[in-house]
Amino acid sequence: MDVKTIQELRKVSGVGMMECKKALEATGGNVDEALRLLREQGMQVAAKKATRQANEGRVESYIHFNGKMGVLVEVNCETDFVARTDDFIGFCKDLAVHIAAIGPEYVSHGDVPEDRLNEEKAILMKQLEESGKPANIQEKIVEGRMTKFYGEVCLLDQLWFHDETLGTVSAVLNSLIGRVGENIIINRFARFNIGA
Repeated sequence: MDVKTIQELRKVSGVGMMECKKALEATGGNVDEALRLLREQGMQVAAKKATRQANEGRVESYIHFNGKMGVLVEVNCETDFVARTDDFIGFCKDLAVHIAAIGPEYVSHGDVPEDRLNEEKAILMKQLEESGKPANIQEKIVEGRMTKFYGEVCLLDQLWFHDETLGTVSAVLNSLIGRVGENIIINRFARFNIGA
């Protein structure tokens, strides 16, 4: 495997050289497949780490250049060591900018109040009532639109503002968990706008 390809994959994935080399060897040198493999491995690592306590971390802020909008976000990890790494700090800073730019309302699905979900589903069903489509098709359409709704209001479901090719915020978070080897949780955030 040539070093240039390994370096290219490392730059895109943020994963170490040896892991990149192994992923390229496993995929016959295909960079896209190797990147997918590394992401899957990162998600597997994240799933294993998800039950571990995350009592360290940092609160990151972002204030827009005109001073009329700002964000505070709390991101937790397991150790103070990881909280001080460039990877973790960079993620927190980028996350604060993402929240400022995209404006999520909640961290995850579980944070959306039940009445808000019921209201959204009722609106969607009302819109489809007169469509003449069978009930099972209407339900599938509502499911699809609810996925879109979550992508608009839930931080973890939004496409990563800085590079949509990396996937959702959740995918970027899982990739970071895979790299640092600790559970990381986006605990909460607040977004402030003058006059809003």
